[in-house]
Amino acid sequence: MTGAARGIGLGIARWFLCNGHRVALLDVDAQTLAPAAAALKCGDRVLAIHCDVADPAQVNAAVQGIVRAFGRIDALVNNAGVAVFKPIGETTFEEWRQVMATNLDGAFLCTQACAPVMLQNGGGAIVNIASISGLRASTLRVAYGTSKAALIHLTRQQAVELGARGIRVNAIAPGPVETEMAKLVHTPAIRRDYHDAIPQNRYGTVEEIASVAGFLCSAAAGYVNGQVIAVDGGFDAAGVGLPTLRTGYVPQSDG
Repeated sequence: MTGAARGIGLGIARWFLCNGHRVALLDVDAQTLAPAAAALKCGDRVLAIHCDVADPAQVNAAVQGIVRAFGRIDALVNNAGVAVFKPIGETTFEEWRQVMATNLDGAFLCTQACAPVMLQNGGGAIVNIASISGLRASTLRVAYGTSKAALIHLTRQQAVELGARGIRVNAIAPGPVETEMAKLVHTPAIRRDYHDAIPQNRYGTVEEIASVAGFLCSAAAGYVNGQVIAVDGGFDAAGVGLPTLRTGYVPQSDG
């Protein structure tokens, strides 16, 4: 599990632990990672590793550490991600590369390092945490949205190639989720707009994302491969979703 020190990543880790699995938590934020792992209170079933997923050497070292501790890897959740929300003209190349390095390169590197270990035990499952921003364009998301769209296509590439060898790869595209970060950066106006645009009129929960990730990694999803599941309350399905039309307005004809 990458990006596991908080939010969706930590929630997914908790789901796996509650369902009897051992979990390796990878995160670049060592100060947050250590207390998060301790708070899970699962002893040697949790392995916390400080790792920058955009660094090939750190990723390879982390995977070696997991194998030493657990002996195998059956599932990988590529959740690590960063975001820069700026207009296209104000997004620097350095910011662009930072987002791509973590959100896209990280999933590529972690999959590349974990797949051979999975194959030693007959295969496994990989879930890439994309975003609704990878399916729907929006302002201020040139780097973030593009990275998540690329991650979705990477998922399909991985599924086609690795599926034949016993590794299923799928993606989750969450809509707005109730995380501590969302509470900090989403103003009341933004929250109202999202509620208005989402058919279920609310944000998702970390637990709802985690349960889908758990399903995709389980034997119950044994024939699910190369799919992108939007866990978004119907946000993507709504399309344009004009507020006036959603209220049941019906235009009257002159006849």
